[in-house]
Amino acid sequence: MLNLNEASLSKFRIFETTQFLSDKEKLPKKMKTTIENKRKGYVYPQLSKEPSCGLNIKKLKNYSPPTWRYRIRDYRIFFEIDEIENIVFILSIDQRKDAY
Repeated sequence: MLNLNEASLSKFRIFETTQFLSDKEKLPKKMKTTIENKRKGYVYPQLSKEPSCGLNIKKLKNYSPPTWRYRIRDYRIFFEIDEIENIVFILSIDQRKDAY
């Protein structure tokens, strides 16, 4: 449950695509737990406040529509930002070696 201070700081809503949910289910069990903890504790809170800036966030070059990635160890979460509707669409998650 969000308190009023957290709610006022959350500017962007986060939506997970079916592709992301499918990718997440294919992760090794140990990595799935690690990613889930990072997602809830760090990634989504950061993306809901400022999705285009951060130590682990990088805008990808030559992608249309504009796409960003969030780095978690050897994995990358890819997302798009809808600035008009204030929505972050979580597109997929891949190991770095398979992602680019």
